[in-house]
Amino acid sequence: MAHGYVTRAGVDEGAGGRRATARTYALLPLRIFLGVTFIYAGLDKLTDSAFFHASGAGSIGELMHGVRDSSAIPALVDLALKSPSGFGYAIAFGELAVGIGTLLGLFGRLAALGGALISLSLWLTVSWQTTPYYYGNDLAYLMAWLPLVLAGTPLLSADAFLARRRRLRTP
Repeated sequence: MAHGYVTRAGVDEGAGGRRATARTYALLPLRIFLGVTFIYAGLDKLTDSAFFHASGAGSIGELMHGVRDSSAIPALVDLALKSPSGFGYAIAFGELAVGIGTLLGLFGRLAALGGALISLSLWLTVSWQTTPYYYGNDLAYLMAWLPLVLAGTPLLSADAFLARRRRLRTP
């Protein structure tokens, strides 16, 4: 510990500032988890032959009919029911775009905002009736997206690479 000092908590903050390093990397596990999860969710929907149908077991239409009367915003469900397969494709491709953007850190805040909006819409429709509320996962996903909306993806990301290139080109 010759290069640092020990805090009251007994943590050596010298030798590169471990706390600063921990803060720097703190959002990376969340970003990886959300990115991989949303890519998986989008691909899972796109490869499910039943999902895009207007009716039938496992279809988006059946799901929307099932949650219509218990959702917080029935008008949003009614909108989805006008074209269940279109809504299903929008959700699947949205999840895929959000996951890829988050994982690569490309337009990180925008991707996180997209993830938050998808999670918010699913919470207000599909999982709204879940009791107690903490059993539903969409609200937890919404809250998980918020730090990335605020902080973006400044580390190990396409955004950081592009920002660095812009700084190097600016005289």
